[in-house]
Order: sequence, then structure tokens, then C-alpha cells
Amino acid sequence: MKKNIKHPKTPTFSAQLSLEIKQLLCRSGQDMVSILQLVQNLMHGEEEEETSQSYRLQNVGEQGHMALLGHSLAAYISVLDRERLRKLTTRILSDTTLWLCRLFRYENGSAYYHEDDREGLLKICRLVIHTRYEDYTIEGFNVLYTKQPVIYISSAARTGLGQALCNQLGLPLSCVCRVPCNTMFGSQHQMDVALLDRLIKEDVESGKLPLLLVANAGTPGAGHTDKLGRLKELCEQYKMWLHVEGVNLATLALGYVSSSVLAATKCDSMTLTLGSWLGLPAVPTVTLYRHEDPSLVSGLTSSQPVEKLRALPLWLSLQYLGHDGIVERIKHASQLVRIIHSVEDELSSPVVVFKFFQEYSNRGIADCESKQCTCCALSCGRARRIPNCALSLQLGEQLAQLVPASGVDVVELEDEGTCVRFSPLMTSAVLGTEIQDIDQLVDCLKMKIPVLTSTLQLREEFEQEVRRTVGLLYIEDLGWPGLGVVRYNYHSDGKNDDKQEKELEKINTELLKKLNELESDLTFSLGPEFGGQKNCVYIGMVTEDLDVSELVETIAATGREIEENSRLLENMTEVVRKGIQEAQLQLQKANEERLLEEGLLRQIPVVGSVLNWFSPFQASAKGRTFNLTAGSLESTESTYVSKAQGTGTTPPPTPTSSLAKQRLPGQKAFKRSLRSSDGFSETSSISHCDDLEKMDQRPPALCPGPEQGPLEMEKAEEQKEVAQAQTDTEDIHSDKSPPDCTKVEDQASQR
Repeated sequence: MKKNIKHPKTPTFSAQLSLEIKQLLCRSGQDMVSILQLVQNLMHGEEEEETSQSYRLQNVGEQGHMALLGHSLAAYISVLDRERLRKLTTRILSDTTLWLCRLFRYENGSAYYHEDDREGLLKICRLVIHTRYEDYTIEGFNVLYTKQPVIYISSAARTGLGQALCNQLGLPLSCVCRVPCNTMFGSQHQMDVALLDRLIKEDVESGKLPLLLVANAGTPGAGHTDKLGRLKELCEQYKMWLHVEGVNLATLALGYVSSSVLAATKCDSMTLTLGSWLGLPAVPTVTLYRHEDPSLVSGLTSSQPVEKLRALPLWLSLQYLGHDGIVERIKHASQLVRIIHSVEDELSSPVVVFKFFQEYSNRGIADCESKQCTCCALSCGRARRIPNCALSLQLGEQLAQLVPASGVDVVELEDEGTCVRFSPLMTSAVLGTEIQDIDQLVDCLKMKIPVLTSTLQLREEFEQEVRRTVGLLYIEDLGWPGLGVVRYNYHSDGKNDDKQEKELEKINTELLKKLNELESDLTFSLGPEFGGQKNCVYIGMVTEDLDVSELVETIAATGREIEENSRLLENMTEVVRKGIQEAQLQLQKANEERLLEEGLLRQIPVVGSVLNWFSPFQASAKGRTFNLTAGSLESTESTYVSKAQGTGTTPPPTPTSSLAKQRLPGQKAFKRSLRSSDGFSETSSISHCDDLEKMDQRPPALCPGPEQGPLEMEKAEEQKEVAQAQTDTEDIHSDKSPPDCTKVEDQASQR
């Protein structure tokens, strides 16, 4: 029977984990059900309450369960006797390696299975060092000191790859040479082969040893493939080792492979990340390699049978999927690319990188071009400062939120800046992406592009309106993807900076609150959490029907209203204090006058009472009232005389926008009428025809003349009614007899 164990809640998941472990160690023992329940509580308990964000969950099907089952089977198999374990691991390792070499067209290759995707390249580097330096086993690093090795890596490679290799190999960073990409001809994400040749020659002349070249069959950012055929020829010329990695290696399993990717089958080694390509969780990464001397590959192999069981999860998954299932998954990902990437090029990249930019015709489009991303700037004048990269970032984040199954993400490219990337080979199998998800992604793109275009077009108009409006300050924030940033300028009266800053923060915070209370489609915020300007109002995305003038004037008028109210409250304490002091002085003076008027005898207790009984003193009630609006003291004598309290001075009117206009029912603020002149004329003509038809059906006496319009006719009828009402009133007053109520009611109903 299962036991329900309840544990006290703790603030963090790590604290919960440590508490559970301490409780578990303090107990005498637990059964399996309780321990599994404990693990379940740790997995689904506190962590879900701490984070409210929705993460992309991996689509774990039966093939995923097979891969996860492989780890448990490997642990059980490890308890077999040594001889039976050796035979089983050899069979699993040889079968998996043979299947992968045939699947990815890599003949006569060996395989190394590893958990970290960089570990395979690290082992290859050690193998090449042992191969090129014959005395390395005996002399060690002294051999490297006399002839420094050089590892060539493309500038478009993974970030930190060269530094990680040097740290693990114990080499200085000078042993890594970053090869620039093309600048004039070809893709800007491909390695410059001519420049690489020049760099190798310079290193050879300086006494260095070119050791290894890391090429890309699909760069991490844009998914471009280097010219592997020419690179292989260059490596053979200088006796270098060629290692290839990238997402495009997955297409080697398809029936048709581009010539640029097919050249990777002739390289010395390649790294395959099968887990992301096939949607298999917890499977190892595979590095295929070729080497003639088996004695030097000892670092890539292990004599421990348990180490060979790393291939068991992958062996089970390949058994379950089969050759056709693997090809079908990779083919499905390639078909998803063709839905968005409608233009074929010589690169045949399964990665689509696009961004938002503005054309000359002021139309916003998304350039779905994997060959070369488009520069983010308008072509004219100061509009080049408009942050299209920020708009691309906003576009990518919104697409990832609206269509999470698409797997789109945002990448930073060296030349193009912020771009949106769609790489289905890395995400479709994991997320279970289908064709309808891509159709939804395209629909969202078509929906978001007009908003981005309108925002980009109205930014300059918004800036000009803010700059010529008194009381507002335009803040230029190129990282903000919305309409713009504005700050209400506080008029300082000789105050210190700290107090002025606090007043500024108070006014703009209240301004933001007032703007969010308006019924509009705009979003007003304090800006990004990190890196944003302080005491500002950030305005988000807008549509083309935005009335920029009304928006700016409303912001200025609301800011002035808040400032005046703030000043009134600020001066209230001082005004009341002075009023109280003045009231005290006046009351003291009134008491002195009352003593002089009543006389000294009336102040004596007994005598005064007798005197007041014989001759009562009639004193007028006097007092003072403080008018907060006028800030002055007023006498209460008029109040006692009229027995009614006066209203005082009329308060100043509340400042409102001069552009405030009557909105139609359901129309939100800051909306400009989208009715064009053509549409308005059509509507007008239709309504005019209807009026003519109604006028034709009226009696001749009610029809206006040919030159009299509907508005003039209405005014004439109003004047006739007024004249008739005056005549009726005169008749009623001139008649001495009582008026006939029925007649008056009939006249009123006619009016």
C-alpha cells in the first residue's frame, strides 16, 4: 500500500532537496514505494510553484522511452560475468557503429560515444597530437614547445570552442587561430579558404605546425556549410586533420544530398548529435573517425566493458526506429523548411534565418533567406538609427510564445545582428513539430509584420511631436522595439537634485498609471527590467490608425494635471500652517476688542453676572473660516446672517487635451478614423440618395427648395418652432380667461 508522505514546504528547491536527504538518512530505512514517492515529490513539488513560465517540453514517445530504458538495462547488464559482458558489449558497439557508418555514408569508420558534444573533438585533438609528434609520449610538452601546434577554427564556430580545447589540452590560447569568413564573395558565414591558405603558410614559415582544422557543415548561427571539398584538399597539402560538425550532417541520411554536404564523407572525423535530430533523450553524441594505426586510438577506446555500454540506449533506439524511421524523421524536418524557405540556393541549408527590415516602398517584410541576411536599416538619412534589430528581437520572442511547437529562437549574428532562426532538424523531433504548426507560424508572421511596419513608420512622427511639445522630453533608446520613450519634464523651482529626482519619479509613475487606465490598445510600461531608462514611459507596438498628435497631447496634458495637483498638495501644508497662525492672531485681536467693548465690570464674576442680568450685552457672533482653494481667511459673519455657507472661489479647471474629441461607441482612445475619402464619398452618396427618396415622398409644403440643403431645412424648422412657441406664449398671457389645459398640451405635443 502506498504511503503519502507530506513534507514541509521550503523556499527553494535546493533547500527542499537537502531537507529530504537529511530526513531520509536519519530514518532506519524506507521501502521502494516511499522512495519513488519521494523522488516524485522532488520532481513535481516545489519547482512548479516557484516558476510560472512555460518551458518547451520534449516530445517523449515510445522511441524516447526505449532510449531511457537503455540506461537501466546498461546498469543491469553490468552485473553479468566478465566474459558474457565482453561479448555482449562488443556486439552492441560493433552493430551500432556499423549502422551509423552506413546511414551517414562514412565508410570504414570507427565510433566514439561520449556525453559532452565537445569531448569527441577533444579526443581527436589528442589523437592528432600523438600522430604528428612522434616523441610526445616520451618528452611530453617539451615537443610542443619546440614546434607549437596550431588548431584552425572558423569565426562562425561555436562560442568558446577554441578556449575549451586549449584548457583541456593544456595549450596556450595562441595555439588557436580563428579564420575569418568571406567578406567579398560567397556567404558571409563560410570560411575564407584563400585567407586560410595564407595563414597556414605564415604559420609554417614561423616554425609552427598546422595540426587540425575544424570546419562546419551548418554553422551554429545561420546553418551555412563551408567549402569542404577545397578545405579537404588544403588539409591534404599541409597534412592536417579535417574535422567537421554541424546540423547539416543529418541530411547525409537522405536519398539526395547536396554536393557541399556530401564532401563531409571524405573528412577525417565528424561529430553527430543524434539526440536532437531524432528526438531521442539521453542518448550519447557520436564521433566517427578514420585512423590507420590502432595503437594510437587507445584514447578513443576503453578496455572497460561498462564504458562500451554507452552505446546501448542508441542501439535500442536504432532498433526501434529502423532505417526507414530515421530517414523519415530527417526528411520531415527538411520538408518543414521548404514551407518557409521557398527560394532554393546553392547552400541547400536546412536552417532558415530571417529578420524584419524596411523596404524603399515602406512595406515591412520578413526576409526568409538563409543565403545572406539583410542589413537592418532604412536607406535614407537619419532613419538608419531606427532599431530594426530590436523589432526582430520582439518578433522572435512573440513567435516563440505564440507558436511554441515551431521551435523558433533568436540568434545574434556578427554582421546581421539580431535574427530569428528556424532550425527544424534541431527542434522538430524534440517538440513534435507538424506542418500545421508551420502554417500557424506563417499566419502569425503575416499578422505581426503590419504592426512592426506601422511602429517603425510612426516612430519619427512621434519623436517630432514630443520634441515640439512643451513639458515632454524624448528619450532615445535604440533597444526598445515599441513606438518610443517619453518623459514628462518637471519644472524645478530651485530645488536640489535629489528632491527634483523624487518629484520626477512621482509624476512619471502617476502618469504611467493614468495612461494605463485609459481605454486604448496601447501598452505603457516602465521599460525593460535591466538597462532601461529611469522615470520614463515606454510605449509599445502600435497600429497604423494611431493618432500620434492626440497621444502626445494627452500625455502632456495628463502630466501637467499631475504636476499641478502635486504642487497643490505640496503647498497645502505651508498654506494651512500660515492660515492657522493668522487665524490665531485675528481671534486674539477679536478677544481684545470684545473686552474693550464689554467693559471691565462685565469681566468680574459676580458683578458681571448681575450686570448682564440687568443689561444684557448683544454681541454679534464672529468667527473665521479658511478657504483652501483661495488660501485665505474669511469672516463667518455672512454665514450667520444668511444661515448658509458660501461656496467660495471656484477651483481652476482641470487641464485637458485640446485634441480630445468625441469618440464613437466602442472606439478606443488614440484611434484615427480609417475611412478614406473614397469610402466616405460612397457612404455620403448612398445616404444622400436615401434622403432624396424620403424627400420625394413628403408633402409639397414640407419639401425644401432646390438650393436648400438638409442642414438649412432643419434650422428653418427650428426657427419656425421657436416663433410658434413665442406666439403661443403671448396668446396665453394676453387672454384674461383661464387657459385651456387641453389646448396647451396639444401645442406642447406638436412642438
